[in-house]
Amino acid sequence: MAVYKIFPYKDTTLYSFFPNMNTGIDAINQISNLNIAVDSNPQVARFLTEFVQAEIEDVINNKISGSTWDVNFRSYIATAQGVVESTDLSVHPIAQYWYNGTGTYLDQPLTTDGASWYDSFFSGSTSWSGSGSDGTNHYVTSSYNPTYVAAGGGSWYHSGSDGTLYAITQSFDTRSEKDLKVNTKTVVSLWYSSSLGVHASASLPNYGFITKWENTVEFNTNGQIQPVMQFYSVDTNTIYPPELEFKWDDYSNVLTGSLSSSIVSTTNLVSSLAENPGVFFSGSINRFRFNVAPKYPIRTWTTASRYTGTNFLPTSSYYAVKDLDTNEFVVDFDTTYTKISSDSNGNYFDIYMNGLEPERYYKILVKTVINSSTLILDDNYYFKVING
Repeated sequence: MAVYKIFPYKDTTLYSFFPNMNTGIDAINQISNLNIAVDSNPQVARFLTEFVQAEIEDVINNKISGSTWDVNFRSYIATAQGVVESTDLSVHPIAQYWYNGTGTYLDQPLTTDGASWYDSFFSGSTSWSGSGSDGTNHYVTSSYNPTYVAAGGGSWYHSGSDGTLYAITQSFDTRSEKDLKVNTKTVVSLWYSSSLGVHASASLPNYGFITKWENTVEFNTNGQIQPVMQFYSVDTNTIYPPELEFKWDDYSNVLTGSLSSSIVSTTNLVSSLAENPGVFFSGSINRFRFNVAPKYPIRTWTTASRYTGTNFLPTSSYYAVKDLDTNEFVVDFDTTYTKISSDSNGNYFDIYMNGLEPERYYKILVKTVINSSTLILDDNYYFKVING
């Protein structure tokens, strides 16, 4: 199984109350609806995130194997407040090129050299387009409330002429996990198709994503509806930049016929991680081997040692990767995409180091199901990723 992550090359937040302000190098991306202005007008914030098209094409062309794959847009929460039950966030493909800019929130004077609420390039340059068709069978839309702010706030692809809706939503409530994780395979596939020169109705130009609250929340004057979610941006000094997380099924299994008798059938076992030199450069790929054997083998008459043969985990076995300092999963157990493979030499799985923050230590865990018991094998299987 394989997990591969790429990171944005630009992101910024658009603020309706500071419509010319750019925040292209701020450490935070924000979505909000606030009624704290002097004149009580609601303040709305939305953020933009774009990934390099060539990196997306490289993953699909050269990394992914097989037909079963998926991709999620992920962004990690810094702070959240005012999120009540069933509040929906929406993510849309942006319909217009935009500049990143070099501003941070409330610079003095305000930085205006990149995308803002009013403009997609820099202050006074190119306004965000309104609603309509882009001429290639895709419908473009935008939203704002002229009572509180002039036209702007980004423009995005709403749907295709075939009725396909491009919006992806995620619902939050008071106690739900606040990290953003939405499935973006439909949109990413359309971006990829644009590189193949296919008919325009089956492709989209890649200008990234815009993330915002649903329309019923934005510009809402109800004092009880004031959700604010701040996410780490690509300019964060933490280990939580936004990402596109690709997953694909490259599972391989040789455990048929006579080899099936080598599957460990007891929960009383010993295990070890092989092919782990302990330190990896950030661009490397490593195939880890996972060795396993029953701790107390069944007695049999034989002329060879029971410990020289190859044993295997059951097919329902998976790996995960944790950050050692935060104890958080950076690759979680997944019954489709982190399933442990096998060949004649035993069990194995591949890890792409590019998706792990460098200069940090990580821990590998293995989960397996044996005789209806679920075991987590965690025997200090550590490694470090370094810059290189």
